[in-house]
Amino acid sequence: MFFKSLIGRIIILSFLLFIVAIGSVTLFHIHREHAHITTNSLRTADLMMSVIERSITSSMRSGNTRDVQAILEMVGSDPRLAGVRIFHPDGRVLKSSEPHEIGRRVDPHSLAIFLNGQQHDIFRGPTGDEVMGVVKPIYSEQNCVPCHGAGHRVIGILNLDLSLAEMEAQLLASSQLFGLTMLIIVLLLTGGISLIFHRFVRQPLKNISIKMAQVENGDLTVKLEPQSEDEVSSLMTSFNSMVDRLRQANDELQECHYQQMERVDRLASVGEMSAGIAHEIKNPLAAISGAITVLSDDFAEDDPRREVISKVLEQIARLDKAATDLLFFGRPGKPSFDFVDTNDLLNKTMFFVSQHPEAKNVHQSKEFTRHLPPVWVDEKQLQQVFFNIIINAIQAMKDGGTLLLQTDLVEDQDRKIVRVLIGDSGPGIKAEDLESVFTPFFTTKTQGTGLGLAICRQLMEQQGGDITVSSRLGEGTRVVINLPVSEDVPDMNEEKRA
Repeated sequence: MFFKSLIGRIIILSFLLFIVAIGSVTLFHIHREHAHITTNSLRTADLMMSVIERSITSSMRSGNTRDVQAILEMVGSDPRLAGVRIFHPDGRVLKSSEPHEIGRRVDPHSLAIFLNGQQHDIFRGPTGDEVMGVVKPIYSEQNCVPCHGAGHRVIGILNLDLSLAEMEAQLLASSQLFGLTMLIIVLLLTGGISLIFHRFVRQPLKNISIKMAQVENGDLTVKLEPQSEDEVSSLMTSFNSMVDRLRQANDELQECHYQQMERVDRLASVGEMSAGIAHEIKNPLAAISGAITVLSDDFAEDDPRREVISKVLEQIARLDKAATDLLFFGRPGKPSFDFVDTNDLLNKTMFFVSQHPEAKNVHQSKEFTRHLPPVWVDEKQLQQVFFNIIINAIQAMKDGGTLLLQTDLVEDQDRKIVRVLIGDSGPGIKAEDLESVFTPFFTTKTQGTGLGLAICRQLMEQQGGDITVSSRLGEGTRVVINLPVSEDVPDMNEEKRA
């Protein structure tokens, strides 16, 4: 759990970065100390070589060659030295601090130093410890000719092997102490960072998480108390501001919901009352219409009173339609679902609409997608929706225009729907009126109940579809109807299908 948390990852990353940094410093320290030890060892070896060379030269000039062996044995007794010897250029040991080496082959490493033209090198001795081998040729002088003969420039090579074991031990101890010190520093720094993060980051974030859980559970009264002016405190301030806005939005939503419920109740009451009134009006209107029709038969064809009777009948028909709309809005019928061909139903509707007097100057433009899948709807109710919208479109084009009818099969959120578009080239609808077109009793016409689009939306909701309106002044209006394809709709009329 610790490794999955943000604080845990930061602490681990910090620890690793410290380890890498301290490791790099430690390696640099070891390398520098090793170079320092090598330099000091070389100086010590050079000093010893100079002393030995002067002593040997003095003894050889005086002809005391036995003193050379004694000098080498005395110098070789120094615990810092692994050996001192003089060997011939061909590799034979001539003199040595270890008498048993005389006459044998010199160590290959020492011979390689001479043959490679080097003065010193570091290698592993027979015991496995590091040894610094230093060589210095002994050149023939004039007084050396009686003993060594002429023609030999190098009469021997002085070789000193300085043991670095003690220095290695000191370097190891120093490196271990340095590394341990650095590790303690890393642990202290990591612990300090952990405490700081826990106090100033983890604890405040945990507090924010608890408060967020309370907000998720619906408590919008929570508040955080910033303790400083850092980034976490800024986050707390933003959280408080967010909760305040949520509380305000929730209050507004509650108020809007309350108003909406009141509006729904009022509309329901109005609907019931309107349905009752419409029912009471329709029967007398039918009787009045029949009586006036009978009276009109008593007048001659050229009697001017027949025109008055015709106007009265038109007004009665308008009142009857308004009463029918009120009755349907207040008491919508239960839909009877069946498979319906959308293109075929639009063509049937247009056949009836084309008989309307105002449709004579309107050009029809049909863009139907062929082989649409059937939709699962109430055919009569859907035809009523088409009829209402198309009539509205025709009435919007008083001076003529183009009526556009389109059908298409689209996918919306992994759901297939048949989309019907009905558009006109009329004057369009104002933006402030567009939001109210589905509101019951809202109308911009001089004649009309304002229930047409409200009934259309009500019917589409019963069909499991939806309807939207878009419009621009001077460009016309478009109504889009989305109908669910049959396989996406549950079996809502099983008896009829059986």
